[in-house]
Amino acid sequence: MGAAMRRIQAGNALTAFGIGFTVPFLYIYVAQVRGLGAATATCAFVAFALGALLALPLTGRVIDRRGPVPVVMGAAVAASVGAISLGLSTGVVPILLSALALGAGQAVMQPALATMIVWCSTPSTRTRAFALQFFMQNLGLGIGGLIGGQIVDVDRPGSFTLLFGIEAVMFLVLAGVIATVRMPHAPSIKDAVPKDPAQRGGGGWKRLLEHKAMVQLCVLGFVIFFACYGQFESGLAAFGTEAAGISPSTLGFALAANTGAIVVAQFVVLRLVEKRRRSRVIALVGLIWTGAWLIAGFSGLGHGSAMMAAAAFISTYALFGIGEAMLSPTLAPLVADLAPEGSIGQYNSAFALVKQMALALGPLGVPLGAGLPMLYIGIFVAVSLGIAWLALRLGKQLTPAQDNPSLLKAAPAPVAVPRAAVIAEPVSA
Repeated sequence: MGAAMRRIQAGNALTAFGIGFTVPFLYIYVAQVRGLGAATATCAFVAFALGALLALPLTGRVIDRRGPVPVVMGAAVAASVGAISLGLSTGVVPILLSALALGAGQAVMQPALATMIVWCSTPSTRTRAFALQFFMQNLGLGIGGLIGGQIVDVDRPGSFTLLFGIEAVMFLVLAGVIATVRMPHAPSIKDAVPKDPAQRGGGGWKRLLEHKAMVQLCVLGFVIFFACYGQFESGLAAFGTEAAGISPSTLGFALAANTGAIVVAQFVVLRLVEKRRRSRVIALVGLIWTGAWLIAGFSGLGHGSAMMAAAAFISTYALFGIGEAMLSPTLAPLVADLAPEGSIGQYNSAFALVKQMALALGPLGVPLGAGLPMLYIGIFVAVSLGIAWLALRLGKQLTPAQDNPSLLKAAPAPVAVPRAAVIAEPVSA
């Protein structure tokens, strides 16, 4: 890694550390510490997601026009204000407004940081760069949650204010670190407009929607995020506690197993990912998650001991973690390699928007997970198999270089600064 990439990864890890301090305790803080009840706590999560959904459609264009550095710094300041305001708020309206700002700031950082990683890498090194980013994020979240859990005390509201204060400081540290990054030149959106009017295709969103491979990737990404991340703390947790009789402490071990599997497996599976077609790696993840859902269903059948059910449930989360470790160096580089020159920010923001929409709809699985557990398992077994089918279908729309990053290693190294992305025209063109 060069100096710029090291600073980007360090800032990303510090931010994840700060987020890990607060996210696991947000519900307790609003509902119990501030005494506003479960309904207000739920509204705070809705406001958090709403902030992301409102900000992301506008983010990509700004990144491509102004560059990712000012966008990351602005988002970090907004998130810092939201975090400290949340820690000091006692009423419903201030808490909801603070959650809105915090959600918007955190969401905007994602595509901006991803664009910085693309600009500071080459197509052949991008896979490892995004794998390292995911590794550092999970490590930061895990350490932050572990330390935060030792600080919080429901009987001391000041302990929660301290948590949100630490998170706010981490965002400002991110802004300071990113301000020192010297980015290589990358084409802006005004430099990338084709000279041939027939190839311009209108604005950024219009061009993206006409790009068949990117649309298919967004559909695939939505299914992936809804079936995995969207169920972790909602439908799957409800299934475990209601149908499988899993205790809250066992659920905590399951989440820890998920993080542990990611940290341990990330650089092991990276060797597999780097030498395989991306579409087939994603299809394999779908099959692994199919097995994870079947094991989860076994834990809810009531056969065997409670210890066996707990072991099966923990194994489910661990298998999801292995799948996540395989996806992290696959999806983000693929988005970058599909983006036309000068549209990296637009494509990253669109994919981040798809993720936020999937996460926002994730709690729809709670009624099924709690009330119709076997139907819930059956649906997500089918969805996981659908991931494999969609991935193989996407592979038919990709060029050999887009689908297999190892082919790029044989290409001569660029003499100039790294390009923003592999230029990939829509297949229909």
